This record gives sequence, C-alpha cells and structure tokens, in this order.
Amino acid sequence: MNEIKKEDIKQEVFDLYDDYAHSRIDRRSFMQELSVYAVGGLTLTSLMSFLMPDYQGNIQVKPDDKRLKSGYINYSSPKGGGTIKGLLSRPAKGKKPLGGIVVVHENRGLNPYIEDVGRRAALAGFISLAPDALTPLGGYPGNDDEGRTMQAKRNGAEMLEDFIAAFEYLKNHKDCNGKVGVVGFCFGGAISNSMAVRLPELAASVPYYGGQPAVADVPKIQAPLQLHYASLDTRVNAGWPAYEAALKANGKEYEAFIYENANHGFHNDTTPRYDKAAAELAWKRTIDFFEKKLK
Repeated sequence: MNEIKKEDIKQEVFDLYDDYAHSRIDRRSFMQELSVYAVGGLTLTSLMSFLMPDYQGNIQVKPDDKRLKSGYINYSSPKGGGTIKGLLSRPAKGKKPLGGIVVVHENRGLNPYIEDVGRRAALAGFISLAPDALTPLGGYPGNDDEGRTMQAKRNGAEMLEDFIAAFEYLKNHKDCNGKVGVVGFCFGGAISNSMAVRLPELAASVPYYGGQPAVADVPKIQAPLQLHYASLDTRVNAGWPAYEAALKANGKEYEAFIYENANHGFHNDTTPRYDKAAAELAWKRTIDFFEKKLK
C-alpha cells in the first residue's frame, strides 16, 4: 500500500482523533467511527498507525546534544504532588544568568515531544524546566494512551500547583536571572493561562491552543501574553472571543495569532496534525517574545 498522505485524509478524521485524544470518546468508539474512513486503499490499521505519534524520527534536539546541559531533576511541590520530576535544560556554554521557561505538557505527561521542546528552548538561550505531572503516579508510562488515562486520575488544581512550584524552582535557580515565563500546549496552554492568573510576577505566558480562564479572573493577569490558536480548532476557539474581549476591557498586554488551515496540536511534529509552516512561525514568535520579556 502507498504511504498515507496528510492531504488525502478528511478533516473529519482529524476531528475524530481530537475527540479521542481529549477523552471525549473511548478507544473502542474511536476505532468504530474511524473504520468508516477505511475505504479504498486505506485500512483501519494503517489509519490508526498514521494518526498515532511517532517519537522515533521526529526529535529535533537529541537528549545527548553537546550544546546543552540537560537532565532530570526533582523539585518540591508541597501543595501539589509532593515531589515532581522534570527535565532541566540549559546551554552548555555562554553567559549566565538566563531567563527561565517552564514548559507544560499536553494531557498525557512528559512525553518525548515535550522534552524536545524543553531542549529547543534551552538551545535558544534559556534555562527550561519541563515537569512531568504524572510523577505521583509513576511518571510518563512510555505511551500517550496510558499517559492520558493516568493524567485523568490526577486532580487539576494540584497539577496547577506542580507547575507553579516549577516556576518557583526556576525563579530561584542559580543559573536563572529571576525572570520566568511559561509555554504550554493543549492542557499546557490552559495551565499557562491559569499561571498568568495566579502569578503576578510571571514574566510572560505563551499558551498554545489552550483553554481560557474565567472572564472574572482576567483582571488578575499581569503577565504579557502571546496566544496561538489553530483555525480548525473550533472546540478551543469557542472561548477566545470572550477572553479577548476581557483582555481588551482590562487593558491587558497581549498578542494573538490564529493559523489558517491548522489543527489543534499543529506544533506537535510527531503527529500528522503537525503543520510545519505554522509550527515554525509560532515557535519563532515564541522565542522572540521570550527574548523581549525574559532577558
């Protein structure tokens, strides 16, 4: 069978995967509904394989990259999960101290893609910490399906505390200049918004396709925001007009970008929802924003 091409897959398939990835349908229902699109040269098995993440061939910055000092640490989160494991990365050479970036994973734990994003941030000249909110349950299990199931068992408020504790850890790290921002994806985008509400000293927040905070909480936001949305992500985008209106009404500093013909998860280069042009532009904007706010 010929290799499946992204342009040959109907948008309904990506929407169906989004429902599955966010636990709105279970695996059995996902496969049943996906089978409708297994026509012609497409089989259900090939469709499933096409949609699942590929962590083997899509890592941009390898774990042993000599340009970085990168390794796992544990930090205290007394209001959250107790002790949390995270990947701490920083340039191997260059002047210090550095601006800090908390990198918040999706709804499935600290998988290889998010670790890679943490290393990319370090390669750009920052000290980054990518925590694993699944640490109290044993950590990311090695695959996203199990990770998603595990993360659903954790309390959302406690997970937020874990990432706030990561902010405090970075802020007080000897290699950090005290200016700390956050970037997050999906669940992590929602956490990035929530951290902006909770932390008046947060230096910058960059949510990617993340759920918005309550309008009543917008006045609490002090951090400048850079928000990234995908035009085809109707689920998350539904909350954006009210959020933007509240940001404007309260005179908050923000900029927002909506990437045309992009799906939720477009930055994740391990899945077919990845949009190379949108992802690269969004990441350049992210790093430029952090350059201005964290240095």
